[in-house]
Amino acid sequence: MEMILSKEQIKRLQSLDRKMAESLKESRYRHTVAVAHTAAALSMVHGASLYDALTAGMLHDAAKCYSNEELLLKCRKKGIPIREIEECNPSLLHAKYGAYLAKERFGVTNEEVISAIACHTTGKPGMTLLEKIIFIADYIEPYRNHTETLPEIRKLCFLDLDQAMVRILSGMLDYLKETEAPIDEMTEKTFLYYQKRK
Repeated sequence: MEMILSKEQIKRLQSLDRKMAESLKESRYRHTVAVAHTAAALSMVHGASLYDALTAGMLHDAAKCYSNEELLLKCRKKGIPIREIEECNPSLLHAKYGAYLAKERFGVTNEEVISAIACHTTGKPGMTLLEKIIFIADYIEPYRNHTETLPEIRKLCFLDLDQAMVRILSGMLDYLKETEAPIDEMTEKTFLYYQKRK
């Protein structure tokens, strides 16, 4: 897998960076850059494409500039399937619509990059290396501080991605249960898949 960026790839990434800076709130843009850099670091350790990791990281929250109501309307307009839990919690749709934007607005043709954006919030069973890297990078990027176990999880991510998936998903599910928030069945399926693998 390529670990060196070409001049053309660098220019493309710089263009994506500018577009995200223009369209996202400052805090969301800061998170976006942090996810891209974290994904790049993970890709270098685990052997994924550096360019794909940076591209998916830069675009994973491309649809976060829209309100929940806008996400619902845009997904309906484009024929993007909306599940029941997404009707109740439309913020989940930013992943699906972000994947659509990556392809249609930003010209991404790599289906693995598009899929990594689409599943970065809930995960899915049998994720590719890049999909796991984007999911994990979104959780562990340096500005995150949502759990006391984060330092330990960050170390684990650079050693064993599948074990890191189990720890992250377990924590997510525990939090959702404690707060009595709706749980996406895809997150549960993903957790069970990686728990069985380990």
